[in-house]
Amino acid sequence: MTWDEIDWAALARLRERFLHGAAGTGPYWQDAAELASYDFTYGERIGWKWDQTLRELRLRGWAPAQRTILDWGCGSGIASRRVIEFFGPEQFDTLWLWDHSPAATAFAEEAARAAFPRLEVAQSTPGLLAGTGPIGLLVLSHVLNELTAEDLAGLRTLAARAEAILWVEPGTHDVSRQLGSFREALRATGFRVAAPCTHENECPMFAIGNERHWCHFFAPPPGKIFADPNWVKFGQRAGIDLRSLPYAFIALDRSGPPGVAPVSNPHEALQTAGAADLSRIIGRPEHLKPYARFYNCDATGLSQLELPKRANPALYKQLDRTKSPLVYRWQRTGARILAGDTLIPAGA
Repeated sequence: MTWDEIDWAALARLRERFLHGAAGTGPYWQDAAELASYDFTYGERIGWKWDQTLRELRLRGWAPAQRTILDWGCGSGIASRRVIEFFGPEQFDTLWLWDHSPAATAFAEEAARAAFPRLEVAQSTPGLLAGTGPIGLLVLSHVLNELTAEDLAGLRTLAARAEAILWVEPGTHDVSRQLGSFREALRATGFRVAAPCTHENECPMFAIGNERHWCHFFAPPPGKIFADPNWVKFGQRAGIDLRSLPYAFIALDRSGPPGVAPVSNPHEALQTAGAADLSRIIGRPEHLKPYARFYNCDATGLSQLELPKRANPALYKQLDRTKSPLVYRWQRTGARILAGDTLIPAGA
């Protein structure tokens, strides 16, 4: 697929369905050409959200132990391809794909086979979906706003069979809080919360008084797209801000103790100390002239913190410019931050 081959009419039709909430009314993919146009544009933007999610998992010392992936509601298959590429195709044996649209499943299968020729790729069977055995790593991406009540019930049953779950959704208030409800339900059945939470307590977004808040973050798009006239044209025609990629996600598994996994690199002291005092910034910091402020989630709950610029100019600047996931270990007095250390990527 190239920019000259894009079906702009198909993208406009898809955009209308998404904007007006019609995506959940049934299969909407018409053909492989439409899927290719979507995968090249909207799908790539979803891929950037997955890239940032996976970078955060690396920061947290997490990697899947499962060798089988089920990409449920796969669409063009961008999510599972990003996961496999990030961790390495040699880490997996089988990729199962399912979507309510046969055209989407076929496209995702062909794309995965082309990207990973040595990986076993297949469309999921009715027996696999209706079975009771474990299903390995369950990958879910941008599905919640397309599901009926019956679909949601089936997804809960399926998720209960997973050994690990990676799930990325749009960073809107309603979808994020719906994803948080799944986090609570899955946590109650024995799943360990690996990320983005730095704790396994009840999600503080559901505490009384926090109804207006939601767990969301912002992924950085590749800087080169802003100098690319094709991406600029796409943003204008789609009516979207290329700079803004809000997303929400959860990563859960059934193995290992709570917290950040130990690592061998001596420079990763932050990780070996565990996760008990780690914090995750919600959204992004607001920078005012005398200070930066933001909502912070940690084992004590959700709180608004401030970093006076004078107290730590370097950290103030870092919070404004960094493109890394905002996971920190703070030194603070009450709601006032004095200093902070970010995690070091595994292998750095």
